[in-house]
Amino acid sequence: MSQSDSFIDEVTEEVRRERLFGLARRYGWIAILAVVLIIGAAGVVEWRKAQARAEAEDLGDALLAAMASENALARATALDGVGGTGLPGLPARFLAADSLAQSDVNAAGALLDEIAADSALPAIYRDLASLKLTMLADYPMLSDEKLVRLETLIAPGAPFRMAALEQIAAVRISRNEPSQAIDILRTILTDADASAGQQQRAQQLIVALGGEFEDS
Repeated sequence: MSQSDSFIDEVTEEVRRERLFGLARRYGWIAILAVVLIIGAAGVVEWRKAQARAEAEDLGDALLAAMASENALARATALDGVGGTGLPGLPARFLAADSLAQSDVNAAGALLDEIAADSALPAIYRDLASLKLTMLADYPMLSDEKLVRLETLIAPGAPFRMAALEQIAAVRISRNEPSQAIDILRTILTDADASAGQQQRAQQLIVALGGEFEDS
């Protein structure tokens, strides 16, 4: 390589460095800002995670404290308002309904009905409240109303389909409608979502009702 070529290369490299430094001086603040934003966003995410964890722990402690009493009515009273409104307060409301069921079935039913009718809640929780309401022992609900509620829960793929079908069969039996009950029980036997326990109960009830089924 000649001295002239070496000189030209050095000049070219110097020009490149000068341009790079110029770009850095002009736009370097953008890179710095990007780094600051990334670090700041990561910090906010971690802070939110820590806050959510702390809130969950506080809610758990409050629920445990409210459930400490051996008196069902006292537990329900202590649970009132724990977690506030919306989803955070839903565990306390379900636990309060369970406690009230032991002392004041009408109050338990009213609370479950309130949850089932709360359009602000996700459907799965409203459906659970409706199912629990139909299963509430000694609650004054007509069998027709039970069937109406339960039949909204048995769509294919619905999360409480099998439990609702069992309850429909129970209602049919209580109404002295064995043939309709057997039809429902046979549905449970052939449903892929039914557990082994549910299928066994269905078989036993079919036999008890005088029906027949094909033993697979």
